[in-house]
Amino acid sequence: MADFNQILDAGDVDGGLINVVVEIPVGSNHKIEWNRRIGAMKLDRVEPLIFAKPTNYGFIPQTLDEDGDELDALIITDQPLATGIYLQARVIGVMKFVDDGEVDDKVVVVPADDRHTGNAIQTLADLPPQLIKQIEFHFNNYKALKKPGSTQVTHWGDIDEAKAVIRESQHRWTAEK
Repeated sequence: MADFNQILDAGDVDGGLINVVVEIPVGSNHKIEWNRRIGAMKLDRVEPLIFAKPTNYGFIPQTLDEDGDELDALIITDQPLATGIYLQARVIGVMKFVDDGEVDDKVVVVPADDRHTGNAIQTLADLPPQLIKQIEFHFNNYKALKKPGSTQVTHWGDIDEAKAVIRESQHRWTAEK
């Protein structure tokens, strides 16, 4: 498999159009993670089915979040996306998140060219409130069976805050190289 971090960059962060690589399809309870050391996707673990992902889940190439991994992305679509594909996505916000005491933010995106829905989703406010509640519940509780209280959604941020998080993660990536 190609090393996404060598081929793809984060995209046009200032313009709000970024590249995202899919790790986990919506509805999957498989925790699949990109292993940049060997350049392949790895099945890290199988979660209880009750904690299947409420959205597609992936990462933004050439970024590092404060936890040392690529910056995560929650990809909003009405169908699952396959592991290993990449897409150009439009930034609509960020979910500020702490996992085991480490910052582990999630940038929220939609496909850049989603003509089927008429590009109706422009910001977090355009998402159904129930979906926001489901995402927040998932991330606040997905470790509850093994380590209760170890995860917390701290707040939701707008597009500008999301872009700032991406830029900070790009700087970390550059400094790491």
